[in-house]
Amino acid sequence: MSATELRLRPTPSPATPRYQQIKAMILSRVASGEWGAEDRVPSENELVKLTGVSRVTVNRALRELADAGLLVRVQGVGTFVAGAKPQSSMLELRDIAEEMAERGAAHSTRVLDLGRCRADAALAAAFGVPVDVELFRCRLIHSENGVPVQFEDRMVNPVIAPAFLEQDFTRLTPYRYLTSCAPAERVEHVVEACHPDPLIAEALGIALDEPCLLIHRRTWSWQLVATRALLTHPGSRYRLGGALS
Repeated sequence: MSATELRLRPTPSPATPRYQQIKAMILSRVASGEWGAEDRVPSENELVKLTGVSRVTVNRALRELADAGLLVRVQGVGTFVAGAKPQSSMLELRDIAEEMAERGAAHSTRVLDLGRCRADAALAAAFGVPVDVELFRCRLIHSENGVPVQFEDRMVNPVIAPAFLEQDFTRLTPYRYLTSCAPAERVEHVVEACHPDPLIAEALGIALDEPCLLIHRRTWSWQLVATRALLTHPGSRYRLGGALS
């Protein structure tokens, strides 16, 4: 077995279908810069030999990435990484764990749930996908020095981050993982005041009439909506600020 074969073989995992492992492998090579815009990627036959999976599996992975606009398939020529996309200006994104570390505080995370869900009409519109398409979802509590300061409810496009459900989010934040495999090209923020629903109030340890800040955030990568996050902060424990230049 050659070094190249070892390097390209996706990591087996019972939790991830093999076609998604192939997609994750290709996306990781693109994100790392190993395969740049308009570079040729291995053919179906080459990927079958390098990964040991069936041609049907490889074909599905390449087809879905091409349908998403991440790859370009030219009949009789090959498959190529899509050309570079223009980037829009965006608000600064920060990892909540890094922000706490800069303040000399300790960050911790409690994972409430991590799994799959089906897009209802509102989510389908937010992601620009058909109703009932499968999405990944996580709900977490971020704490600073043991005090809960953020309820994170995040939906993720599996095309962008196929290995999302395999991550240990007590060790790294969803933000850190997602920016490593799908750097944001565009960000949308909407901030509103609200009162928490019972689930969020209980998870954050606050009263139902506690004023909260709710951040609606969508990010795009490869011109696809990558994530939609609802970030709820107790008003008594958090403030939102920034500077533009």
